[in-house]
Amino acid sequence: METTSFVRNRYWILRHGKSIPNERGLIVSSMENGTRAEFQLASEGVQQAELAGELFLKALKESNTPLENVRICYSPFSRTTHTAKVVASMLNLPFEGPQCKVMEDLRERFFGPSFELMSHDKYEEIWALDAKDPFMRPEGGESVDDVASRLANAIAIMESEFQGCAILIVSHGDPLQILQTVLHAVKQHIASSSNGLASRVKAARVPSILSQHQDFALLTGELRAVI
Repeated sequence: METTSFVRNRYWILRHGKSIPNERGLIVSSMENGTRAEFQLASEGVQQAELAGELFLKALKESNTPLENVRICYSPFSRTTHTAKVVASMLNLPFEGPQCKVMEDLRERFFGPSFELMSHDKYEEIWALDAKDPFMRPEGGESVDDVASRLANAIAIMESEFQGCAILIVSHGDPLQILQTVLHAVKQHIASSSNGLASRVKAARVPSILSQHQDFALLTGELRAVI
């Protein structure tokens, strides 16, 4: 395996805890709906976020990472903001301080108006489309590659702003699956001749790689070290 010398930080990802839309079986993917307070975490999701915070703190201690080197970057949706706030509390970090950063590029994948506020069962239709062509958008929504593009932008911003940090990315199922797919390819398959992170990510944004994002599914409240 290649080293990760092409990145300046270490990254963990966390899917938000179980949310009220999860409990209700609803797709909530637009910024307008996703930022509504009524769509934050369910009580079980708060417990999941607390556990994730404990696990992250344990990982930091095991790697001798001081808390001042921690950054929490999170999606502006209610369920991710709520999750990030709980984790920051578990780490005793001020949520309104400079170590916590909201990033619009980490928002949920917009599945389009025909899926918004519909049943979770309709995800299967989107994922079947993704497997066939990750560059094809659900009507009015985002393709896998659209999401990969903005997540690559988010990582580039983190890499430019932070150095030597342990960065926790708090986001959503599809975006984090897509991010893992790209980073896995960057680490495992992309020729070392493409040295910079941006060129490696660009080389990974091909159908044969992006169509595999379902292989990297996360449970609600699941924490993973990725790079």
